[in-house]
Amino acid sequence: MVIASFLRKDFSKRALTWMLIISCAVFMGLKLKLDGVARKKIPGSSIIYIPSGKLLKYITFGYSSFAADLIYLWAVQYYGTYEIADRFKYLDHIFSIIAELDPRYVDPYETGAMIAIYEAQDPLLAYKILDRGLEKNPDQWIFPFDAGHYAQMVAKDFETAEKYFKKAMNIPGAPEHAKRLYANALYKQSDFKSAWETWLEVYNTAGDDRIKKIAGNHLYQVKAAADTKALADAVGKFKERHNRLPQSLEELRERGFISAVPKDLDNKNYLYDPQTGIVKAPTIPWKR
Repeated sequence: MVIASFLRKDFSKRALTWMLIISCAVFMGLKLKLDGVARKKIPGSSIIYIPSGKLLKYITFGYSSFAADLIYLWAVQYYGTYEIADRFKYLDHIFSIIAELDPRYVDPYETGAMIAIYEAQDPLLAYKILDRGLEKNPDQWIFPFDAGHYAQMVAKDFETAEKYFKKAMNIPGAPEHAKRLYANALYKQSDFKSAWETWLEVYNTAGDDRIKKIAGNHLYQVKAAADTKALADAVGKFKERHNRLPQSLEELRERGFISAVPKDLDNKNYLYDPQTGIVKAPTIPWKR
C-alpha cells in the first residue's frame, strides 16, 4: 500500500510536470505562429495571449519559477527584435508577470529597467520596474541604486537621483560610493549646504587615502561653487546699483555688498575679471 501510494504521488508529480512542459510548448508554438503575422496588421500581437501573473502562478502547479524563467528568456529575445515597432507597449506587463511568478528573481527587474531606459527611452517606466523590485525585495540595494544611476546619468534628473541614492545607501550591504553619488546629486541641485555636510562625512569616515582625496576635492568644488555664486550675485547687485562692474572683489566688501572676501579651501584668492565680472576658482578641484 505504501509503495502504491508513493507511486501514485510520483506519477501525479510527473504528470503535472509534463502538463506544464506541454502547456509551455503550446504557448511558445502559438507565439511563433503569431510572430509570422504581419506586425502592421496586429500591433503587439506577439504578446496579447500572455495572461496575468496571478493566473499563471495558479495554473503552473507550483512551478512558477520555471514559468518565470521561460517568460524571461522569451522576453529577452522578443525585446531584441528591433523590427517590432510597438514592442514596448506591454513592457511593464511582461516584467510584472515575471515578478509575480518569482518575486526574488533579481535579473528581470534589472533587465526590464535597462530596456525601458535605453531602448524605450522611458525613465519613468524604468523607475517603476525597479520600484517593484525593491517592494518585493526590500533588502536589495541594487534596485534604488540602478534607479539613481539612470536618473543622474541618463535623465539628468538630480532630484530623483538624490531620492534613490538615499534609499540605496541606507540599505545594509550598499557600496560606500552610494553616499558619494548621493552627495553629487545634492551638488548638482545647488544644495551646497547638504552636499558639503555629506562630503564632509565621507571625508571624516574614509577608510583609505584615495577616498579621502576624492572627498577633499569634492569639498573644494562645493565650497568654490557656493562662494563664486555668492560673489557673482554681489557683482550683479553692484552693477545694478552703480551701473558698472566693481574693480575688484575687495570693492564689494568696501561698499557693503559682502561682509568679507572669501578664499578657497586652500586659502587662495578667487580670480575676478573686472572687464567681464566673472568670478572663478583659482584651481580645478581634480588638479589640486
